[in-house]
Amino acid sequence: MNRGIRNNNPLNIRRGSSHWVGRRNTVTDKEFEEFVSMSFGYRAAWKLMDTYRLRLRQEGKSYTLENIIHRWAPPEDGNDTTAYLRALIRFMDYKIGGRQVLPSPACRQGRSLFRRILAAMTCVECGLKPEQVDRESIRKGWELAFEKRASVAD
Repeated sequence: MNRGIRNNNPLNIRRGSSHWVGRRNTVTDKEFEEFVSMSFGYRAAWKLMDTYRLRLRQEGKSYTLENIIHRWAPPEDGNDTTAYLRALIRFMDYKIGGRQVLPSPACRQGRSLFRRILAAMTCVECGLKPEQVDRESIRKGWELAFEKRASVAD
């Protein structure tokens, strides 16, 4: 089974200092976060996308798909950021016009676009086909991130 799926971490979020809601109490993966459900893995992804929006603004950069991916998979870490971006656009069947600024993932207008972005990122990160992505967990992850106070009991 794919590591991102096994860890309920579809975007392969690396372990760090964040104390994620929905993180498993007992972890076995030393590199990547592990969540109690796929919905909580997507909750973390939604929160990261919103954090990227704020950080890019602080840096005076536009909130574009290109800038998000440059932060997510930076070329200085050995990633082929251009190939990652091309794969996302292909999986999303998205026509990106130049440096189009994206809406906030927290707002309702941004939700449908970011569902597609997160699904495409899941395909890249986990090697899935678009029809294999758990879109219901993406939806639930948004609700956990932005609509109600998230708890593991949900």
